[in-house]
Order: sequence, then C-alpha cells, then structure tokens
Amino acid sequence: MAYDEELAERVRAVVDAGADVSERRMFGGLAFLIGGHMGVAVSREGGLMVRMEPAAAAALVDDISVTPMVMQGRELDGWLRVTEAAVRDDRDLTTWVERGVRFAGSLPPKTPKPRAPRRKNARLP
Repeated sequence: MAYDEELAERVRAVVDAGADVSERRMFGGLAFLIGGHMGVAVSREGGLMVRMEPAAAAALVDDISVTPMVMQGRELDGWLRVTEAAVRDDRDLTTWVERGVRFAGSLPPKTPKPRAPRRKNARLP
C-alpha cells in the first residue's frame, strides 16, 4: 500500500518550508526531514509516524489512536504511530506535525556523509 497523497499534502501545508525541510521516500511512506532529521512521516500503513522526546511521547500513548512505533518487533523510543482518525481534523494534524517538526528542529543539523566514489564495473579475468 502506498502512502496517502492527500495526507501528505496536508502535512506539507503545515511544515514550514523555509526551515531546512526536505522530503524523502522512506519505509514505503513520505518522511519530512528538518535539518536531516526525520520529524514526521506519512505512513504507508495510514496515519503518521511522529518523532518526539521519549518521555513526552510515552505520555501521549493511548493504545487506540496513538501507539508506540514498532519496527522489526522492537518498540522505538520517542516514535509514535498516530492513526488517520486522530488527524482528520486540521487542528489535530497541525498539533501532531508541529510536535515532530519542533523535536527534529531541536537536534543539531546532520552533516552529509561523504559518499564513496563509484567504481566502474571491472571485468574479472
């Protein structure tokens, strides 16, 4: 399942485009990165993935519309999965997106890692 393009447009409208924001397709969804750090993503499973300070994130879990994010069987500290139903209202969407953007923006900008030069296909003897 591909991510919800309409939800992505709604998130895009909330994210401040002037604040070192980039978009990247990740995990089958669309991630919004601030200074190279993912703050929020539109999930291919519906709804959002939101990054926050771990203690604050834990306090928002209700096990219905907000759950801890689990990848490969492991719960990720500071990451929440927010259902589509929880972000239908624009005000609620704005609240969640701003939480993720604020946290990612509080982190020091990532410096791009140098890429190794590409080797041409060498023929084996």
